[in-house]
Amino acid sequence: MSQHSKNNYVISADIGGTHITAAVVDLEKKIIIEDTRTRISVDSQGAATEILENWSSALIQACQKFGSPAHQVALAMPGPFDYKNGISLIKDLHKYEAIYGLNIKSYLSEVLKIEAEDVLFRNDAEAFLQGEVLAGAGTGFRKVLGITLGTGFGSALSFDGITKDLNLGSEPYQDSIADDYFSTRWFLRQYYELTGLSVSGVSGLTSMVKHNPVVTDIFEEFTANLSLFLKHIIRAEKPDVIVIGGNIAKASNLFLNGLIDQLAGYVENVKIRMALLGEDAALMGAAAGFATKAGRGFSFAPVKDTNFNTQS
Repeated sequence: MSQHSKNNYVISADIGGTHITAAVVDLEKKIIIEDTRTRISVDSQGAATEILENWSSALIQACQKFGSPAHQVALAMPGPFDYKNGISLIKDLHKYEAIYGLNIKSYLSEVLKIEAEDVLFRNDAEAFLQGEVLAGAGTGFRKVLGITLGTGFGSALSFDGITKDLNLGSEPYQDSIADDYFSTRWFLRQYYELTGLSVSGVSGLTSMVKHNPVVTDIFEEFTANLSLFLKHIIRAEKPDVIVIGGNIAKASNLFLNGLIDQLAGYVENVKIRMALLGEDAALMGAAAGFATKAGRGFSFAPVKDTNFNTQS
């Protein structure tokens, strides 16, 4: 055992569609140890060996920066995934298909030389929302609906501090599923269909918005689709607030006001807040699993309530 207590430190990681971010979380002080933060690009359509080596490399680098071996590892992972047993079930989602059926828990246990029971997985949308409820835009609300807009469409619901994945991305929508409409690939496909041109990402679209009315049209269609989809879950769950995160949320100036206006036509008293913590939300939310496992409460110091995009 190292000089650091096993129970107080977690190597936490957020698995994205194009990267992994890892850092050490101090459960006792309830902080992310900044100088351990490590980010590595990952080709989610690459070979299994390449993907797993990038993931383990980020975790090892965070450990090295911390100056201590990892004894507990928590990962915020996109689904579908067997979170208890650590087995990837991702297929037909244009990402991480090479690791389908692989036991990631066993792999990381062997590479990091820790017990398999000390490797925890949590749905990434669930971890994101747990972090925002603990320390960000969801703090102080009893019932929070969280959605993440990025490589995929994530969703979770938090009630009295207990957060669960909703998996709305798999719900039917129009001629497919919600994940196909509320993710980066929808934007890229729409732009290609309308212009015959390719663009590297949503950030590429936003950079053209002032000079290209097609981009405005695409965001208006996205807004209309998202409001239509969300109205049913909002009516059913009646959340106190909706928290929106993910890389597409960085373009909120192009859809937030329209989303608020359109949702107001379907449900009363809609309150929307943009996520505050970025990747830190998922890192915090994943690490919190060890505090829950140990039977102790876990909350970070709340972020000051500033720069919210809200509507009551």
